[in-house]
Amino acid sequence: MSTKHKPKYKRVAQLKTAGDLKAYLQSLNVDLPLDETLMAPEQSPFHKTFKLNSGRVVGNRFSILPMEGWDGTADGRPTDFTKRRWKNFAISGAKLLWGCEAVAVAHEGRANPNQLLIHKNNLDEYKKLLDLLYVNHQERFGKTDDLVIGLQLTHSGRFCKPNDKKKMEPMILYKHPFLNKKFGLGDDYPVMTDEYIDRLIESFINASVMAQQAGYHFVDIKHCHGYLGHEFLSARTREGRYGGSFENRTRFLTSIVDGIKSAAPGLEISVRLSAFDWVPFKKGDDSMGVPEQSNGTAYNYGFGCDSSGTHHDLSETFRFLKLLESLGIQLVCITAGSPYYNPHIQRPALFPPSDGYQPPEDPFAGVARQLQVTAEIKKAFPGLAIVGSAYSYLQEWLPYVGQNVLNNDMADFVGLGRMVLSYPEMPDDILQGRTLKRDQICRTFSDCTTAPRNGMLSGCFPLDDFYKALPEAAQLKEIKAEK
Repeated sequence: MSTKHKPKYKRVAQLKTAGDLKAYLQSLNVDLPLDETLMAPEQSPFHKTFKLNSGRVVGNRFSILPMEGWDGTADGRPTDFTKRRWKNFAISGAKLLWGCEAVAVAHEGRANPNQLLIHKNNLDEYKKLLDLLYVNHQERFGKTDDLVIGLQLTHSGRFCKPNDKKKMEPMILYKHPFLNKKFGLGDDYPVMTDEYIDRLIESFINASVMAQQAGYHFVDIKHCHGYLGHEFLSARTREGRYGGSFENRTRFLTSIVDGIKSAAPGLEISVRLSAFDWVPFKKGDDSMGVPEQSNGTAYNYGFGCDSSGTHHDLSETFRFLKLLESLGIQLVCITAGSPYYNPHIQRPALFPPSDGYQPPEDPFAGVARQLQVTAEIKKAFPGLAIVGSAYSYLQEWLPYVGQNVLNNDMADFVGLGRMVLSYPEMPDDILQGRTLKRDQICRTFSDCTTAPRNGMLSGCFPLDDFYKALPEAAQLKEIKAEK
């Protein structure tokens, strides 16, 4: 797309009727699954239960997706900010709480100095967090036997920032020609050793044992958004036991899974996966995002993409999903790309964060792409329990699209992330057939990203009265005004 003239995308709130939306989508040549009316609550697919292979039953088809927190303590404990957010997840109405938050397994692997970090000295805090979820969900909905809760375990790899909110301390698997340059890493920057990876695998296993001791139903071994698990999948140029061949690039996961089965029998395992990735994007003319140029050479540093780096190719993605099936993993959450270098394919938004670029396509196109890929995956792997992402940009139209997706078996669960920061009770309102609260609907202003990128708390500063009243809200306005 030419970047000489910045396109004017319509705001979702301008599309008042299903006819308006369909006409606009047609003008974009975007195919989005959409129902014109919502079914009565007692008939709605959102209300259907889902029985996992373990026999555990999930009470409805909404899932809360894990997000990265910036408000834990220096030693990885939750604060009152954290607990408030988890309480909101508990009263959302969703019955599948996918990790709630990204929890680091090693200090050096934290994405920020205030990210949650699980270790033996703070395990009781994670038990208390789980109790908080149960107590508040029980109080609101009267039962918890159909509530399924996991903990997402992570190491941030290339995007580690464990000691200073503004200083990255990358731990990389291979020299990425674009990302190394983008983040100022020289050709002599060291790559992670096999010996460190061996120790890190044990850290994931130990964290999984603690999660089971705390009472969580499953752990998510994070493989998305450019973090370490995801980077393994594209480590074709890495030498040694963890790079090159597909078997080597998945050895990290298979070793962790084998260890969990031995050390924490009965604990379920899930994977949140960037099913496709593209070449990094950068600001072009008029601040529009443009792909990094590869000088005509094939792009060999992505997973689930073709040699151009700007289209998906799911051949290896399907191979990875077959591996998950063979490992007995059923719960899979589908996402895409990375917020650090191609956010428009990962979390479509009309307004970029302060260090981002203007979307080079209407965000509806990014939503449709993720829904399409998720549907292809569900069709090819009907035995997997598939959670979809990228729904928040749909705003008022979220239930109309989600209903169509569920009725047509394009996914098993509708996953919500940033939407529940501004509107935590949206799932319950949809389930009960209530009119949505327009003043709480996320409009993708990206303040929840701009704030932490500038060393502040992450929350919905535009719409959540709690965050509006914080001094960081005024500071954030100043930062945005300067950009």
